[in-house]
Amino acid sequence: MELKITLTKTPKAKPTDESKLGFGKVFTDHMLVVDYEEGKGWHNAEIKPFGDIPLSPAATALHYSQEVFEGLKAFRTVDGSIKLFRPEKNFTRLNKSAARISMPQLDEEFMLSSLKKLVEIDADWVPHSEGASLYIRPFMIGCEDFLGVHPASKLKYIVILSPSGAYYAEGLAPVSIYIEDQYVRAVRGGTGEAKTGGNYAASLLAGQIAAKKGFSQVLWLDGIEQKYIEEVGAMNVFFKIGDTVVTPALTGSILPGITRMSVIEMLKARGVNVEERRLSIDEVAAAYDAGMLHEVFGTGTAAVISPVGRVVFGDKEMTINGGEIGELSQELYDELTGIQRGKREDVFGWLQGLTS
Repeated sequence: MELKITLTKTPKAKPTDESKLGFGKVFTDHMLVVDYEEGKGWHNAEIKPFGDIPLSPAATALHYSQEVFEGLKAFRTVDGSIKLFRPEKNFTRLNKSAARISMPQLDEEFMLSSLKKLVEIDADWVPHSEGASLYIRPFMIGCEDFLGVHPASKLKYIVILSPSGAYYAEGLAPVSIYIEDQYVRAVRGGTGEAKTGGNYAASLLAGQIAAKKGFSQVLWLDGIEQKYIEEVGAMNVFFKIGDTVVTPALTGSILPGITRMSVIEMLKARGVNVEERRLSIDEVAAAYDAGMLHEVFGTGTAAVISPVGRVVFGDKEMTINGGEIGELSQELYDELTGIQRGKREDVFGWLQGLTS
């Protein structure tokens, strides 16, 4: 597929104070748009000026949530070059999400090469300050204008870029999480393992309730028995119990995080015992009571590592590591962000430049 490039004639002013970038508020000059039509396949690939897209009020994405998305970052390293962190994994996951939502597959090699070209064109938007990055949002939406419940025959694949500030502007601080026992995010056999908007919409009410109670995140339990731990907020979650790090197994209702995968690989390389298995909240509480629950942390693209200092389940409150960040959590954060920024050797071969 050929890639057409149309550059903007009216570049936007770039932010001068990167400390005020926030997240997802500012967008670069260009975006990538590719059309799909049944019988014709993917076509009309173009990098064009960032702007609104034409969409029928009857589009399937608006009525039946037929859409999937991804999130990854481009980093400016200490030598001034721009690197992507394991982008091929994101595109493999995007296609898996698309398959679950009955959407056509995209050529992963084309997705990666076109993304690199887009970032290269808008390279001046990649932040320079510590902790800041260029957030990348590829997504696919159903565009067919027909109010029938069936897979769309017309779609769009789009990539937009947003320079974003440091997630921890005031330092890596542990958060408080509330275990949700009324609402559920997803069930096995559903769409929990796909990165699709409906999963996030399902989490909003519980997150709002938790916030009103003074908590930063919701810790989700399984949707059947409501006793097994699944995710925390929009992140995967890990528990250091004794000398073992335990994370919920990917049973079909949990998003397979790229950062989760990376942390598991890092832990195993360190010789740390890692278990991917079902983990009940009762087991976690028992480990806490026995003095064996040493650390809890979430993992995700935005935060990288999010240490947990307090876990509340009903009337039971668990303060983890005195409410301070654990040694392992800090080490993992330093190592992973160090690799992403080029401060530490990329021994795993995770970084990719913009050119081959």
